[in-house]
Amino acid sequence: MTEAELIEETCRGSPKAARTLYERHAPRVYAVVRRIAGDDDLAQDFAQEAWIRVFRALPDFRGDARFSTWVHRIAVHSALQALRTAERRETRRAPLPRSLPCTDRMGDVLLQDRLEAALDRVPPGMRKVLILHDVEGYTHEEVGEMLGINPGTSKSQLSKARARMRELLRHLDAADQDTGAEA
Repeated sequence: MTEAELIEETCRGSPKAARTLYERHAPRVYAVVRRIAGDDDLAQDFAQEAWIRVFRALPDFRGDARFSTWVHRIAVHSALQALRTAERRETRRAPLPRSLPCTDRMGDVLLQDRLEAALDRVPPGMRKVLILHDVEGYTHEEVGEMLGINPGTSKSQLSKARARMRELLRHLDAADQDTGAEA
């Protein structure tokens, strides 16, 4: 079945067509929300919310863009909205330190794990801009629109995020070299 046929069948209520659409696009949706969330459990929640929004909005899909692009944009918006909501809730609670405990990542052998570890330690605002611009390929104007900031602020946050990633990855490289020297 073509994607257009799957969409049509899903709108008519076919669970099989809906499942096929989900299976085709779920890995990419999860990947983008995982990078934004910085946490597997949050990512699962964000992905679930994104799919709820996708299926609710499906009858309004006009086909102006590719379906995968449309789903991707909904996932990004959904994850960003969920983060904003979580941040608002957190500010209502008693003040707690916002820093996360540092974990020893020296034993990691996969580059992806090292990058995710570093990315998780970048402040949330910078992380969002870095992911949306460098990973997802949005322009500074689009990032600004999505996050409610000026394009100039997006550029500044991106520069800071890249510098922080370099710092964090350099630290991990130094730790790996120290471990290698001891072995």
